[in-house]
Amino acid sequence: MVVLLSVIILHTVGVLGGASAASHYNCNGPLVSALPDSSFHSSSQSSAGYAAFNAKLNRRDGAGGWSPMVTDQDPWLQVDLREQMEVTAVATQGRYDSWDWVSSYLLLHSDTGRIWKQYRQEDGVERFVGNVNSEAVVQNKLSHPLRTRFLRFVPLDWNPSGWMGLRVEVFGCSYKSYVADFDGRSSLLYRFNQKSMSTVKDVISLRFKSHQAEGVLLHGEGQRGDYITLELHRGRLDLYLNLDDSRPRFSSRRVAVTVGSLLDDQHWHSVHIERFNKQVNLTVDSHTQHFQTKGEGHSLEVDYELSFGGIPLPGKPGTFLRKNFHGCVENLYYNGINIIDLAKRRKPQIHSVGNVTFSCSQPQLVACTFLSSGSSFLSLPPAAPATGEFSVRLQFRTWNPDGLLLSVQLSPGPQKLELQISSSWLHLTLHSAGRQRTEVSAGRSVNDGLWHSVSLNTRDLQIGLTVDGEPSSRIDLWEQVESKSSFYFGGCPPRECLVQTPAFQGCMQLLFINNQPVNLSLVQQGLLGSYNELQFDTCNMKDRCLPNLCEHGARCSQSWSSFSCDCSGSGYSGATCHNSIYESSCEAYKLSGSSSGFYFIDPDGSGPLGPAQVYCNMTEKKVWTVLSHNSTAPVKVQSSSPQKPHIMKFSYNATSEQLRAIVSGSEQCQQEVVYNCRKSRLFNTKDGSPLSWWLDREGERRSYWGGFLPGVQQCSCSLEENCLDMNYFCNCDADTDSWTNDTGVLSYKDHLPVSQIVIGDTNRTGSQAVYHVGPLRCYGDKSIWNAASFYQESSYLYFPTLQAELASDISFYFKTSTPSGVFLENQGLKDFIRVELSSPSVVTFSFDVGNGPAVLSVKSHLPLNDRQWHFVRAERNVKEASLQVDQLPLRFLQAPADGHLRLRLSSQLFVGGTASQQRGFLGCIRSLTVNGVSFDLEERAKMTPGVSAGCPGYCSGSSSLCHNRGRCIEKSNGYICDCSQSAYGGTTCNQEVSVSFDRESSVTYTFQEPFSVMQNRSSQASSASTDSRAREDVAFSFATAQRPAMLLTVSTFSQQYIAVILTRNGSLQIWYHLQTDRSPDVFSPALSNLADGRLHRIRVHRVGKNLYVQIDQDIHRKYTLSSDAELILIRSLTLGKVIRMENLGEEVVKAASKGFIGCLSSVQFNHVAPLKAALTNRGSSLVTVRGPLVQSNCGALAESTSHIQQDQAANEDKEQSGGSTQKDLAVIAGVVTAVVFIAVCALAVISRLLYQQRRAQRSSSMKEEHRHPGMYTDYRTELHLHNSVRDNVKEYYI
Repeated sequence: MVVLLSVIILHTVGVLGGASAASHYNCNGPLVSALPDSSFHSSSQSSAGYAAFNAKLNRRDGAGGWSPMVTDQDPWLQVDLREQMEVTAVATQGRYDSWDWVSSYLLLHSDTGRIWKQYRQEDGVERFVGNVNSEAVVQNKLSHPLRTRFLRFVPLDWNPSGWMGLRVEVFGCSYKSYVADFDGRSSLLYRFNQKSMSTVKDVISLRFKSHQAEGVLLHGEGQRGDYITLELHRGRLDLYLNLDDSRPRFSSRRVAVTVGSLLDDQHWHSVHIERFNKQVNLTVDSHTQHFQTKGEGHSLEVDYELSFGGIPLPGKPGTFLRKNFHGCVENLYYNGINIIDLAKRRKPQIHSVGNVTFSCSQPQLVACTFLSSGSSFLSLPPAAPATGEFSVRLQFRTWNPDGLLLSVQLSPGPQKLELQISSSWLHLTLHSAGRQRTEVSAGRSVNDGLWHSVSLNTRDLQIGLTVDGEPSSRIDLWEQVESKSSFYFGGCPPRECLVQTPAFQGCMQLLFINNQPVNLSLVQQGLLGSYNELQFDTCNMKDRCLPNLCEHGARCSQSWSSFSCDCSGSGYSGATCHNSIYESSCEAYKLSGSSSGFYFIDPDGSGPLGPAQVYCNMTEKKVWTVLSHNSTAPVKVQSSSPQKPHIMKFSYNATSEQLRAIVSGSEQCQQEVVYNCRKSRLFNTKDGSPLSWWLDREGERRSYWGGFLPGVQQCSCSLEENCLDMNYFCNCDADTDSWTNDTGVLSYKDHLPVSQIVIGDTNRTGSQAVYHVGPLRCYGDKSIWNAASFYQESSYLYFPTLQAELASDISFYFKTSTPSGVFLENQGLKDFIRVELSSPSVVTFSFDVGNGPAVLSVKSHLPLNDRQWHFVRAERNVKEASLQVDQLPLRFLQAPADGHLRLRLSSQLFVGGTASQQRGFLGCIRSLTVNGVSFDLEERAKMTPGVSAGCPGYCSGSSSLCHNRGRCIEKSNGYICDCSQSAYGGTTCNQEVSVSFDRESSVTYTFQEPFSVMQNRSSQASSASTDSRAREDVAFSFATAQRPAMLLTVSTFSQQYIAVILTRNGSLQIWYHLQTDRSPDVFSPALSNLADGRLHRIRVHRVGKNLYVQIDQDIHRKYTLSSDAELILIRSLTLGKVIRMENLGEEVVKAASKGFIGCLSSVQFNHVAPLKAALTNRGSSLVTVRGPLVQSNCGALAESTSHIQQDQAANEDKEQSGGSTQKDLAVIAGVVTAVVFIAVCALAVISRLLYQQRRAQRSSSMKEEHRHPGMYTDYRTELHLHNSVRDNVKEYYI
């Protein structure tokens, strides 16, 4: 409640503060119409009638507007508003009664008319939409108001049948400005009326501009440890804020909140700080950080004074602990107090240190921007140097790790000097005759976006390179040299550069040649040198990592034109780290062919929660998700009372939000609570008040013990009517001297799991209790089989608007017999997103975020309206869009550079149709998930005409008829399991396919044609970006006593390979050789001896650089590869002995020569099952078998043993102290188990005889079915079900 109140108050303060500038007037008045002619300037004009002062909106003066000369390469129109104004909108019009207009343009602004900055809209869009004719007025409202004096309109596109023509208007208002100029040695001190000032709420606002990347803007501190510091650091703004903390002020433990970037660009930036108690909003320009302060207090206590512009050292006026601010500050307010106004009026509260003036007169450092990495250059003639010497100085800033800064021919020739950025270092290279070259390096990480100074000079037969004032790096010369021709900066024309080096993209300023400054204005006017693809008077540099569009805490890095996300360690992948690399539930892992073990699950997929580790128990019919806590052993309690109870808090391997998501997404959850007692009651027998209780996941007290509904203070024995004393509702309430227990299973999902237990009645003589709270156990995934059937074209389901501005992923299954239909659609004013079946074999994903419609289509070679389930996944983020259909290759579409980013939707989301009720979908949709949120189709379908909950058919339920990636296929009177994509066989794809090998045996699967790894089902949540799409999924079982041994190799035509071997000591090794110019990556996930004759299950899963390995039931181990490269042109996969051993590592060669002796079972590589292919496709050109190969049941025999071990591991948490009663139960259970086992064996023998007889009778009827192409006929059957209810189910849309 306190946090909510804080947020509401901060929001109110922000709204009032933001509105204060315009609350007393409407800031949308015209500013251009009354300006004199002298306020208009332009790059050129066609003639006197086309002059710039004729460019007023709706005027017909002169030729009816401004038009530049046809030869003008960089045309612009400039307006001087005569003073600083607040601009809220601009409007344009073509030249009157003509074919001349501008259809798009850039807007630049400046305080001085000398240094310009490009205005960008909210999501970074630079272009403004212009006109489509000469008379209509097009107004563009600015997404954030602009305070400036000069505006420059730069045409980009115009009427192709005419020429450029402009009339303009600017809308806004004037505002009051209070300015102070700090020279780097000055500050203002605001002194309080009392010794210290303690505040619960603070509001600080200011605007600043500077050409320095460092400097303190604000500082205050108190004796108890409070402090506040606002500091410009490396061109960003850092805020240090601490409340009541005694740690040292400037210790390394101080943590800053950082906002903004490139703030040393000599342009105004606004800062707004709002604090209420510990809640803080820090806003720089339009970027806001919300955070909570450090320290224990809720008020900020500052002693004596606040300093602005620096931190004075006590007792030494004018000296500072840190570099102080050098630049201008405007409208500085502290809690409503105008600091600059007080200083200007020399009020006693303000003390001035050094020279603070009240007008902004900062130096104007004019820069130019090199726009193109392929063709930008600046050519300048050499100034007259002293004989035999020359020098060059400049400053630059860039994001690119490579680029040419300077190139010059030297005499005597042929010699050439090049200064370039290479791999983020500066390299100076002297090219001499005969391809000789001398090179030195300097600087480091010079592509960090900061200004770096470079000095190059020749003296005393040396060329010296100095970067940022560091010691020089030098090249020795044989003779004196001097510049022979022009200096080329940033690049050079093709005829001058024989070796093409990427041109420099970035900004340069303060150019000096032979100690003479370069006048860039003369260059722009064509009076000095030449240039190509340059922009003058501005450093048009953009921080593409602000805001950080990488999701889930991933790190953003950038170049001049794009950004990339490092997803390593985040648990996510994709261009923006949007997709979880983990499945959403244990049920999903089982459907992908996994077995019991520890897994990470991500219950909200691409949502914000992150993965949690659980144990997936798949040994039963139901798939159980098990979450353990910190108290697995029984706990003994004595000497507790209601006044001083025993309290145990339970910590799970998941956050409270993750627990809530797992429980709510499961069909059912339960948690066992066992309370063994001796003279320890659960309820007070006099008034019924609880003596012991537990807390639910929300921290609410609960006093029911067992499956009862909340609020009923009873135990399970009362429900079952078998309590020891029927006068009480719990066994323990009988309060006997002998041991008894109350055991119950809590199953009310909204209260699970148990977060705390409180025991309060063990303080009497002889009183004692032993309790045990089991793990949280859940089964079922409500989303996987949540389905709806659409049987009218006009029917649809509607849901709230998609929240998908920057990223969205949509996944679902569908089946239909109709040729087309819209799966889902959401529209905005202009934007939209749609997924549809556009033809019987094509799924289309289309959307528009403001850059025009984008369309992605995937075409299947087989019809998709075949009444079978098909999977669709569509994703769109700020970098790219992707579409996946079944196992077909992913289709990608790159987002346009510098285009609109946000998908703005306003209507409801329509599922199964559109708002126009046309092209509706007929069929079934299930498991619809958007951005990790599952949609409850069944619940919405119950109240919608033309739609019914669920989906008819045998393959539409959660009974998992087909296992291990087997695909359920509907038939008219039953179903069949297609096991062609599974490494298992049998009628339901659950039988191990095992083969016994000897030393000379091998199976080689040759891929039909060279291809990269096809992405499998689990890869649909994987990376969609070009640098991290590589992935493999390998799974197999083996049993052997041989060591060393070769288990599996995958080789490519490009000399890459993967190898899984057992070493000489029996340990497992995994080799990845992805880059032939590097050593292979080698991992040893199991150091123990696996050549022990027992069956071991191995799973290897790679996503980009991340490698996940699971051995038997152990937790997945994570490793990092040195490369995220794909396997290019896969040639073959080999099991056992390898014949071709070129380019393999030494250990791999030893294992390959020894081969493999033992059992290999259920081998899967992505969607290839090579072992099964060897058995079912003997004679195929794809499979080569060498040596003896015997089909075996070794895998199935060993698997039964492992299941017993899994059951024991999964049930360890249930062990507890129960005395002799539990031992007796164990004995009885053993006897019953033996009897049941004998009966089952007898029944199995009888069933086998009956089955063989029946199979002989119907073998002839199944011959036609077995001829069906494309399936493994040995591993499928058709099940004829005669259930009367199912026989009556009709798929009415088929």
